[in-house]
Amino acid sequence: MGFVVGVDIRKRFVTRERAGLFRSRPKVVDALRGVNISIDRGRLLSLVGPNGAGKTTLVRIFATLLAPDEGRAEVGGFDVVREAEKVRRMVGLMLYPDKGFFGRLSGLENLVYYGMLYGLSRREARRRAEELLELVGLLEARHRPFEEYSTGMKARLGLAKALVNNPEFLLLDEPTVGIDPVGARRVRGLIKGLKREGRTILFTSHNLYEVEELSDDVALIVGGRIIARGPPDVLKQKLGFQPAAVVRAACNGEEKTLSKSGDGRELALLVREAVESGCEVLEAYVREPPLEEVVVKTLGDV
Repeated sequence: MGFVVGVDIRKRFVTRERAGLFRSRPKVVDALRGVNISIDRGRLLSLVGPNGAGKTTLVRIFATLLAPDEGRAEVGGFDVVREAEKVRRMVGLMLYPDKGFFGRLSGLENLVYYGMLYGLSRREARRRAEELLELVGLLEARHRPFEEYSTGMKARLGLAKALVNNPEFLLLDEPTVGIDPVGARRVRGLIKGLKREGRTILFTSHNLYEVEELSDDVALIVGGRIIARGPPDVLKQKLGFQPAAVVRAACNGEEKTLSKSGDGRELALLVREAVESGCEVLEAYVREPPLEEVVVKTLGDV
């Protein structure tokens, strides 16, 4: 059994929709429709799907911010509803947008505040805050008010806040959204470091290149259901996408490109075919379909 487990998780919300100029009526939205999920200790699982698919709802359930209507969710063997306090000690949460900071307080003061909420003394909270600020590269900016931080700095402080209680399980909901490429790379580097420490991570992002870079496993969620899951390369195959052997060659003064579904074996056959035809091989490689291409095509077919 995984360190993080969800069995048949269901969640509904009741909203209101317009039924006339001055009237509205209740509307039931099924945010999660029987989600089963398991994450082994030390693994990073990415949830991928369109807006409204249920990603943030699932994150909030594992963070004990929402209770499932049906099914169960556990972290480290503790139920997120019946044993919520024990779960909270094990979990660090980074939500987008993060509204949990005080704009006029400095980065250091914000982290000290959260450290004391977790029961640390002021001295312990300050020491922990400075450790985390150094980790995320904000130690020199620790006395600046949060409202003066750039978007990337705010994201890194959000990651630091998620680590205040030294959690075993991290929930990172779109941690790089709105950040410039340099800042996003820095955040990804921090996440890789947390993986190396053996932390278990549930990650959401619309940036599928970073999902492919970071993930041990990817789960594709659509309409509140997980429709496919696996390591990035395996997931591509499950969804019907194969690597392609590609050879670019010059034949009788003309450049041609030969391609065939397959891996290194097919590539060798294509190279031999080109050479035996009297062509000069200019380039030969196996092209893996990027995860973004796979997910976009799959969602278009759903």
